[in-house]
Amino acid sequence: MKRRSFLKKAGYGTLGSIAGIPVVFASNIPKGYELIAFQDPDPFKMFGLNSSMVVLNNKPYNIEAQAHLLDDKVTPNDKMFIRNNGLMPKEINADDWVLTIDGESVNEVKSYSLAELKSKFKAYTYQLTLECGGNGRSEFDPPAKGNQWTVGAVHCARWTGLRLKDLLADAGLKDDAVYIGYHATDIHLSGDANKEPISRGVPVHKAHQNETLLAYLMNDKPIPPVHGYPLRLIAGGWPASASGKWINRISVRNIEHDGTKMKGSSYRVPKYPVSPGQEVADSDMKIIESMPVKSLITFPKSGAVFNKSTILQIRGHAWAGELEVVKMEYSIDFGSTWNPCSLEKPVNRLAWQHFDAEITFPEMGYYEVWARATDAEGTAQPMLVPGWNPKGYLNNACHRIAVKVL
Repeated sequence: MKRRSFLKKAGYGTLGSIAGIPVVFASNIPKGYELIAFQDPDPFKMFGLNSSMVVLNNKPYNIEAQAHLLDDKVTPNDKMFIRNNGLMPKEINADDWVLTIDGESVNEVKSYSLAELKSKFKAYTYQLTLECGGNGRSEFDPPAKGNQWTVGAVHCARWTGLRLKDLLADAGLKDDAVYIGYHATDIHLSGDANKEPISRGVPVHKAHQNETLLAYLMNDKPIPPVHGYPLRLIAGGWPASASGKWINRISVRNIEHDGTKMKGSSYRVPKYPVSPGQEVADSDMKIIESMPVKSLITFPKSGAVFNKSTILQIRGHAWAGELEVVKMEYSIDFGSTWNPCSLEKPVNRLAWQHFDAEITFPEMGYYEVWARATDAEGTAQPMLVPGWNPKGYLNNACHRIAVKVL
């Protein structure tokens, strides 16, 4: 976490007007000292994060894990990536929370209290993989605009709530319903209450899947505020931007939802391969839906050093959007040959799967261990970064760790 050095950017003469009041004894401030009022809050304390998490941005907060932090089969709260588009709601009162269902294609506008959502509808629990569409963006060349995620913008927690399809059935959909769009109480970075930081959604067929939830528990406890308390939409297997936080309204649409960050290059990729750096017209872009097949080595940590007599145990996770992973392999010769890993079945649809393998090395020296997953349609991860796109989405290249054998 890098603190802003406010006094390096503004002289004391402008400080008073920015703060709203004069800085008494400003002439006595030691050179290089940063006033407490202009120091950023500590997100590690504020969100209860593991100290090895990496802060990419603080307005809004975007924080990722490192690969070795994601070794748990169920991701704990302190190791879950944080991706916000706006500022967190200032006041959250679950007792007064109301969710409204509206839109052109709902039979009637209906509102539900949080208590009604919990008592009227059956609760379901699923472990669901959420991955930022820009996970891996830092590897694209030329660089793509946005937070430079490496590999840690993914997690797989347990979510409990009501099925969205049950709520939509209660409200009643018209025959022309094709999409749902979510709306929330987060605040636009400008502070303008008339602007939404993000308002995305999913087609009705995704909304009707059993695993698409309006969740109020995460890992069997109330959802932490930064992850969407008290109510979050969870659409596992799709980019995590489809899983809106702080939900207070869902619109049933007779068109593809046209909310904030549904158009242009946001969470969209070219319909066809493009040259690196090429500009792409909006009409040639398509919305990201199911995420691609991917895997992550979570043990050992990259940079491990061990004796040649040691059998190296590796383990990690693999996922493939709406599909199941059917094969997992590793390579120690830069992809020339591949060896099988043991692969577990998912605990439920849209949950990541766990793999492990034992590796022996032929001689001392530097090695890279590469991991490659293959999905149920036979699509395997590419060994190198896949086709460039304007926003650096969907990098599912093989994850690699470095090891040294002595």
